[in-house]
Amino acid sequence: MVKRSGKRHKFGTFLGVYTPSILTILGLIMYLRFGWVVGNVGLIKTIIIVLMASSITFITGLSASAIATNIKIGVGGEYYMISRSLGLEPGGAIGIPLYLCRTLSITFYCYGLSEAILVLWPEGQSVLPTYALQSLTIFFIVLVTALSGKSAKLVLKSQIPIMIIVGASILALIIGILSQDMHKPITEATYLTAPEGFWYVFAVFFPAVTGFTAGIGLSGDLINPQKSIPKGTLAAVVSGAVIYLIIPLLLAITGALTVEQMADPDAGVTIWTRLAIFGPWIVYPAVWGAVLSSAFGSILGGPRILQALSMDGLMPKFLSRLSKSGQPTIATWISGFIAIVAVFLGGLNTIAQYVSVLFLTLYVAVNVSAAVEQLIKEPSYRPKIHVPWFVSILGAVAAMVVMWLINPLAFIFALGLEAVILIYLISKKLEQQWGDASTGIWMHLGRYSLLRLNSKNTHTRNWRPIIILFVHELKGQMSLIKLMEMLGQNSGLLTISKLITFEDKHELKRPNDIAFEMQKELAKEGLQALTEVNVVSDLKQGVFQVAASHGIPGIKTNTVVFGWSSTTDGKIKELQIVHDLAAVGKNILIGHFNGPFTDNHDKRIDIWWRGQDRNGDLMLLLSYLIKLNRKWKKAVINIFSVANSEKEKFELENLIQISINDARIDAEIHVLIKESEDIVGTLIKISKNADIVFCGLARNINGPTEKSIKTMERITNSLNIIVFAQNNGMENDIPVIFSLTKD
Repeated sequence: MVKRSGKRHKFGTFLGVYTPSILTILGLIMYLRFGWVVGNVGLIKTIIIVLMASSITFITGLSASAIATNIKIGVGGEYYMISRSLGLEPGGAIGIPLYLCRTLSITFYCYGLSEAILVLWPEGQSVLPTYALQSLTIFFIVLVTALSGKSAKLVLKSQIPIMIIVGASILALIIGILSQDMHKPITEATYLTAPEGFWYVFAVFFPAVTGFTAGIGLSGDLINPQKSIPKGTLAAVVSGAVIYLIIPLLLAITGALTVEQMADPDAGVTIWTRLAIFGPWIVYPAVWGAVLSSAFGSILGGPRILQALSMDGLMPKFLSRLSKSGQPTIATWISGFIAIVAVFLGGLNTIAQYVSVLFLTLYVAVNVSAAVEQLIKEPSYRPKIHVPWFVSILGAVAAMVVMWLINPLAFIFALGLEAVILIYLISKKLEQQWGDASTGIWMHLGRYSLLRLNSKNTHTRNWRPIIILFVHELKGQMSLIKLMEMLGQNSGLLTISKLITFEDKHELKRPNDIAFEMQKELAKEGLQALTEVNVVSDLKQGVFQVAASHGIPGIKTNTVVFGWSSTTDGKIKELQIVHDLAAVGKNILIGHFNGPFTDNHDKRIDIWWRGQDRNGDLMLLLSYLIKLNRKWKKAVINIFSVANSEKEKFELENLIQISINDARIDAEIHVLIKESEDIVGTLIKISKNADIVFCGLARNINGPTEKSIKTMERITNSLNIIVFAQNNGMENDIPVIFSLTKD
């Protein structure tokens, strides 16, 4: 919860979006590198570079506008849009590096401003101390941090005179060039100081057009972000593109400078000071103002991303606290501190390349978000600005190409860093309070898969356990859930169903919440399963109805699981349900735990089968599925059966051996000679130390009997973990392992 104690000032399109965006676009590179670009590649290729670069930013601006007009934008700008579109984890993977980029940008801009001021230090004066540049940089960082921490309104209003000065410098350049000698435009590419070629020049120039997201970063401070972000952002991109097309045309026709002078990489701002009227008197203040404005944009945007990350639980909660004026003061001063520390890093030019490339991943993410939203066609996706998905994809691909052109190593580093953050956030199993496009993606994939599955006739080799487990309380049956999850791990599907009746007035109002709470309980135990809550009029009939019809075409439930009831009445009802479900071809498992799973390294699974039904097929297959789990990989499967004579024992052993060889499942066979009528006593004596015991559940044509209940009760009271299994599947549902049926 964000703490606020005062009224927060909101901004409109011009002051809140357009002004910071256009001033960041018309920044230092415009003054430093435009002459260099024209001198190296000529007018035509410069125009191509401007159009290509502006096209990428325009497409990204369109994608951002589409997302902004579809949702109610909160604090965090680009991070907010990506996280609400692609999900919390992808949003965090982009948002955390984006925050660092904005924060380090404060250092770069203040460093550049300090250099631009100190370059005017008179040569005749004493030599500047070595710490002068760092000291002035720290002063400007503290200044912009203090002002933005105090009031965003003050900072944004201060940009109006800066914009006037920048505009005046451009006008001064136009007048200065048109009032001097002019010649035919320079069209030939010389690559005098850029032997690497066209794409190198393009990569150097591209950061000049990337400032349009400065206004988006103030989304939480806008009166109407859905209206202001599209208008302000696109207006800034178009305005910047128009100005960037005018400037190279003027530089290409001026006769005051030669191609060699313009192509000089050290010329920098002096090209403007020599061509514009009033020269340095108008150009230097404009450069300082442009750089200072960019620093303000970063110090306003960065802390708000940190605030949004804090509000979403990705950063400590105290970072989202606001001052009386509604500013994220704590986040602002922490950002300022990081920026000051960065002053002492050294190698800022190299770090700047990595920051630029990392920042461009934002373009990729915004375009991908818009494309995904358009492709999956969620009913809730109704933007006022529609961008074809292939246009957004084109913008994303183009941004990645530019990242590679700027620095291939930085490109690999950026993607690797964000991948590591994404994997880490996914592993944290964060709780998300909003819907996103990822659900739609899975829905599309699921729909496609189900349609494909439903169009095919399932073969025995494709059989896998599709399980529904009925529970009353999740915590009380967690051991049984763990066992069933082992059966379905990587091969099947487990659904946990809780039934409520119309008498459960409180629970009737919140079935979805109950199912979600069940998911959270499973996540705490590191388990994965589907959860659902079904409303029924009668529990006994409800279990039958839900189990009999559970699933959807392509994935029909084939196995129904219960825990063995603790009451006599419950046991009778349970076996009656088993009897009824047998008629509709559902396999039945009844599990009971007298204790937790053992920690034995030499685990043992016992199967008891009398050869009177096909239960042995199911029990052996389930034992094999348990062995697929890492902790059970070395478990030994024992098959026990009882014969009436030595001859029958010999036949049983041979037939079972042939069957398990055909099934390619390792198991040890133990056929016992019947010594007494108390077979249950023999079972208990032999399997009392087994980790899991599977026992066949006989079919009673007339329903449950008192004898069958007493027999099951005796077994469940004597063994640690017992599972009764009844194979009621169609003949083709389960691979036939034992061919010894005596039905």
